Amino acid sequence: MVVGDVTLAIAVGALGASLTVTNAVTQQSPLSWSVWAAAGAHLIGGLALIARRRAPLAVVMLCAVLCAFAAPLAGPFATYAIAVHGRGRPRDWSAVIVLSMTLGRPWSDSGPVLEILLNTATNSLLGIAPALLGMWRASRRRLFQALADRADRAEREQELMAEKARSEERARLAGEMHDVVTHRVSLMVLRAGALRTIARDEVVREAAEELRQVGCQALEELRDLVGVLRSEETFGSARTAEPVMLDLTGLVAESRAAGIEVGLVTEGEPLPTPPVVDRTAYRVVQEALTNVHKHAPGARVTVRVGYAGDLLRVSVCNTEAEGGTTVMLGEGGTGLSGLRQRVELVHGSLWAGPSEEGGFEVRAALPVAPGAGSAGRTAGHGPEGEWAGRTAGHGAEGGSTPRTAGHGPGAAVPYPAAESAGVIRVSP
Repeated sequence: MVVGDVTLAIAVGALGASLTVTNAVTQQSPLSWSVWAAAGAHLIGGLALIARRRAPLAVVMLCAVLCAFAAPLAGPFATYAIAVHGRGRPRDWSAVIVLSMTLGRPWSDSGPVLEILLNTATNSLLGIAPALLGMWRASRRRLFQALADRADRAEREQELMAEKARSEERARLAGEMHDVVTHRVSLMVLRAGALRTIARDEVVREAAEELRQVGCQALEELRDLVGVLRSEETFGSARTAEPVMLDLTGLVAESRAAGIEVGLVTEGEPLPTPPVVDRTAYRVVQEALTNVHKHAPGARVTVRVGYAGDLLRVSVCNTEAEGGTTVMLGEGGTGLSGLRQRVELVHGSLWAGPSEEGGFEVRAALPVAPGAGSAGRTAGHGPEGEWAGRTAGHGAEGGSTPRTAGHGPGAAVPYPAAESAGVIRVSP
């Protein structure tokens, strides 16, 4: 835009000055000071057009003053600019009228007064016509801007209505989940407690107590999830709540107690994370370990937790199953699809697919800052950085049987040395 303004200004000024000098030479008139003054007036008026966008009134007044030497070729450009870029104040239009009347230089004419007035009115059109054209363009631009603003406002209102509908649906689902699932789990906890009380076998009592504790933990986590689902405001507050440390040791110990060889590795300095990110990372690992129990009995598993800048990275990788039968833990869950949606809810990214060792791997990258989104928002793309992912589509979502997938909270603790297989074992 600046280059165009400078080019136009130089062209108009040079054209006006050259026409003045050429006209004098053609008429074989001496190149007196008046000729050079007129050429200078054209050149100065043209160069003044550089500022026509920022100070259109000053350019118009300068052109009116230059009319004392010659009617500058920049005059019509100046009146057009003040109509387009001016503020439409009375003094702006007063300046346009003054310049339009002086463009004809009526004081230099000789003849009847009526003829002088007629020539002045005719020459004033050179200033008024561009001003009217500028008014039309400015009005058209304002109209288009108003239409664009109205469209944006309508789009924002539509988005707000859709968001309100989503929030209401989330609240309805949260209520249904609370009324149905909580009721069933509560019954399970009560019956497990009753079984612990009346059972005579110590093993049965211990199993009943363990079942009761798991049910109580499920109820607590369900209440947290229902609170997150109730509204976007609740979810936002969860993102900015007091940070907590991710702790996966209990989850890993449970898997080892169930017969899975699991190693836990921490890379980087453990940092506190928002509770919603903490729960999401926990769920990723939990789902992955659950799928190992279901689909890869006897496999060795490595859980990695990495802290790098504003990202929390978790990875669960298992080897091929070394025997055993598939454990039937029930079907009907959302699997990797639901897990991906949960990760994307916190603006993270998830990748799941076969590992290089022939097993299965799940990777997730979660932003730990409330406004961070560097982990990516598009499903199907892997976490960024050292654990870069590929395209999802394996396991439950791709039609093949998954061997891992994940869920859960945690501050992974460094463990001693790795064995040759690369698995760091966790002591029970």
